[in-house]
Amino acid sequence: MARKTASRMELRRQAEAVEASGGEAAAPATGKAKKATATKTKRTKEKPVARKRLVWVLYNGSMKEEGRFAYDQRAAAEEKLELLRSKSKKLYFIHPVKEVIGDPSQSTGLAAAEAAAKLAALAIPEIPDEPEEPLPDIEAEFSAESDDDDSGDDDGDADEGDSDEE
Repeated sequence: MARKTASRMELRRQAEAVEASGGEAAAPATGKAKKATATKTKRTKEKPVARKRLVWVLYNGSMKEEGRFAYDQRAAAEEKLELLRSKSKKLYFIHPVKEVIGDPSQSTGLAAAEAAAKLAALAIPEIPDEPEEPLPDIEAEFSAESDDDDSGDDDGDADEGDSDEE
C-alpha cells in the first residue's frame, strides 16, 4: 500500500523545525536519506556522415523532373534545357541537387525512388481473370420491363386519381 504524502503545511512545519534544531538532522527525521547523485553524461552514438554527390536536375514549371545529369555533364543538361525551351514556351530550369550515394530512397528530389518504395510496400491482391459465376444480364431485364410499361400508367396511380374526380 502506498504511503500517504504529507500536506504542504505539514512539510513546512517539519522544515522550520529542522532549521530551528540545527540544519542537517532533518534527513533522518523525515524518513529515508537521499543519496547524492552524480551527473551522468549521456554518450551519443555518432552517425557516419552520408556521402553525397551533386547532380544537375532539369525541372519544368510545376517542379516535375524532366532530366537528371551528373555534375560533370552540365553542358548536356543545358543542351536539353534549350531543346525543351525551343519545343514549347513553358518554363524549364536547371537546379543542382545533392543526393546520397548508395541508398536512392534517402536522396532529395528523387520522386521515382519514393514511388517505387510505396509500390513495394503495397500488397496487390490477385484478381481472377474470369468471374466464377456469370453475372445476370441486367440490361435485358430493364428492356423487358420497359416494354411492359408502355401503356403510360405508372403502377396504376392514374386510375386512383380518376376515381377521386368522379
